[in-house]
Amino acid sequence: MPIVETSRPGELSWEQRLRRSAGRSKHTLSPEYQELKFTLHRKLLDKINLEALSSIDNQKLRNEVRSALMSLLDGEQTLLSSIERQQISEEVLDEVFGLGPLEPLLQDPGISDILVNTHKQVYVERKGQLELTSVTFKDDQHLLRIIDKIVSQVGRRVDESSPMVDARLSDGSRVNAIIPPLAVDGPLLSIRRFGTDKLMPADLVARGSMTQGMLELLEAAVKARLNLIVAGGTGSGKTTMLNALSAFISPKERVVTIEDAAELQLKQPHLARLETRPANLEGEGAIRQRELLINSLRMRPDRIIIGECRGEEALDMLQAMNTGHDGSMTTVHANATRDVITRLEVMVTMANGNLHLNAIRQQIASAVDLVVQVARLSDGSRRVISITEVTGMEVDVVTMQDLFVFEKRGISPEGRALGRFAATGIRPKFYEKVRAAGIALPHDLFEQSVDVS
Repeated sequence: MPIVETSRPGELSWEQRLRRSAGRSKHTLSPEYQELKFTLHRKLLDKINLEALSSIDNQKLRNEVRSALMSLLDGEQTLLSSIERQQISEEVLDEVFGLGPLEPLLQDPGISDILVNTHKQVYVERKGQLELTSVTFKDDQHLLRIIDKIVSQVGRRVDESSPMVDARLSDGSRVNAIIPPLAVDGPLLSIRRFGTDKLMPADLVARGSMTQGMLELLEAAVKARLNLIVAGGTGSGKTTMLNALSAFISPKERVVTIEDAAELQLKQPHLARLETRPANLEGEGAIRQRELLINSLRMRPDRIIIGECRGEEALDMLQAMNTGHDGSMTTVHANATRDVITRLEVMVTMANGNLHLNAIRQQIASAVDLVVQVARLSDGSRRVISITEVTGMEVDVVTMQDLFVFEKRGISPEGRALGRFAATGIRPKFYEKVRAAGIALPHDLFEQSVDVS
């Protein structure tokens, strides 16, 4: 049973919608315009046949609802131009089928972050640089409805009893929301975008994130089942790097991933994905990463990949690396490779405060083979700034040696970071392990240098 007869033209592309959004007139940003949009939204929900929605193809459904909407708009006593009529119809459709004002931004592949600072202000990040947009919400209640729409799709909730939440979108993008009373001025929403097609290792070389020689070393390390940590600050590209390195894992291996909000996009055929669970309204039933990690050891994994070690699960991760789960990987927030060791020490202490510091360091030195440090530079580019081997213990200090480093040499007149990727000339201690795995590395690999401009 149709909703209404279809007679209107197709919807705009995301490029057209972004251009119109950026060039909106004061009229379309006025309270009257916003009120008209929500009046149409309410009337549309009253008019359409909700029972017929589930049996109609999605594109046909949008066309039918658009026709119903334009019919409602014809009945409104408004002085809108044809462009504004088309724009308001697209915005109402976004309210019905998508995430409202955020929908054009989510469809733009050039945007890597969407940062909503209350209903009045929305920033985006393009190529590492923040830009203020013209996108706004009607009020805080409008923004709260959009947040609730996101988190409810993955079985989570956000309210006064649970005012912080991590979730994800259908494309794997990471979502964080925090609402009053913790957010003083109004709801805050952050969306870390992930492309529908993940970056492959060769793409990182093409973008200047690393050299071909560095990639060959990391490929050998993953295939030789070395334990690896990707470290860096917020937004430095840790998850992207972890996704890229996972491409070198053999399809014959069983991989278990553990995350707070599932965002890794591994393509292995034998993959088991685990995700934490927050507490219920009574504050019970929470399942943390440590409990999932302990359970994963009973799932016969060849490799365990933790999206991010940020707490007591670090102890169990180190023990898993030391007890037959070679080739495991994780990410850690740290500004330098030496800070990775300190962070791991702190996180292990959170799990067991009775462990002697020297015993913790021995666990780290025995478990971790390689640290890949990534960073976002001043021009917004993301680069591997060091590949460092953990070589063991000397007295009570974990020893490390750089194999590759990025040497920053200044800023170009165009604002681009200048520098070079340089090999230190040191052959790693794990070189023989790589050779034993049947992997041959070029003899001059650890002597290469590449300038970046």
